[in-house]
Amino acid sequence: MTEEDRDVSDFENWPVGEPRDETDIGLRAYITRIPRDKLSQYDSTWSDDQVAEWDGNFKSDGGLMLVCCERDVKVPEFRRVLEEFIRFISVRE
Repeated sequence: MTEEDRDVSDFENWPVGEPRDETDIGLRAYITRIPRDKLSQYDSTWSDDQVAEWDGNFKSDGGLMLVCCERDVKVPEFRRVLEEFIRFISVRE
């Protein structure tokens, strides 16, 4: 595992001490695996539909397809965590 991979994997449990359920950790792990070139295309002004289309992994009912999740993740939560991750990696680069 490279130093960058270790830093990125830290996001799954960041910030330390906040309670998380299995879905929180799964969502954070999913987001850390989005390729950097795809992340660079993300636009925070997009509509929820545009975000879902950009990601390409949302079901027709609006939930993100995640393995091992306890609850549905909709676009607003996905967007919030995605933007946290973008800020997280920007301070480490």
